[in-house]
Amino acid sequence: MLNQYLNKIERKCRKIAIPNLMLYIVLGMAVVWIADLILSTNPNNNVSLYELISFNRDKILHGEVWRVISFVFMPPSTLFLLIPIILYFYWFMGSSLEYKWGSFKFNVFYFTGIIGCIAAGFIFGFATNYYLDLSLFLAFAILFPNEQLLAFFVIPIKAKWLALIDGIILLYDFIKGSNTIRIFIILSIINIFIFFGKDFFSMIYYMVRRFKFRHIKKIK
Repeated sequence: MLNQYLNKIERKCRKIAIPNLMLYIVLGMAVVWIADLILSTNPNNNVSLYELISFNRDKILHGEVWRVISFVFMPPSTLFLLIPIILYFYWFMGSSLEYKWGSFKFNVFYFTGIIGCIAAGFIFGFATNYYLDLSLFLAFAILFPNEQLLAFFVIPIKAKWLALIDGIILLYDFIKGSNTIRIFIILSIINIFIFFGKDFFSMIYYMVRRFKFRHIKKIK
């Protein structure tokens, strides 16, 4: 149903899609990362580029409107040497999804995630692109489950198993977190629910049915 609806819209709005969207996102993250490194080398500098582009509802309402979208370009919070590798991985996943779906559908997926993050930001006062980037990986793992990736950049492992680990961590955060965290997670990965929710719940339904069938068979 969703594919049919998107196909109809695509025929009318194909020209407004942004090709190579993930390339621009990753380049933006790289620019922010490098610029912040350069600024940090100046002992007299008190400006944090990360702080300037982060989502802050109060500052947005006081005129710093660029923060509504600039938080998307926040580089991942990780070890210095790993950032270029992770940015490459973001580009690889986004390009793979765009190749599978086409530019328009990938744009819809990614911008839906951004809108969810912005909505969470205005509700709770802050937003992060962490779950948005996670949704990118989950979508990649769903569509390319047997793609070989390197865990810890050494151990080859299929994408579906890495996604399972991330899914367990996400579920743990959802269960153990506050209501604020739960709503924030749901809004931030709403693109996953929209694009894959039906397939996911269908899978759960058939798994439950199979379990019940086997249980009844054993009783008989």
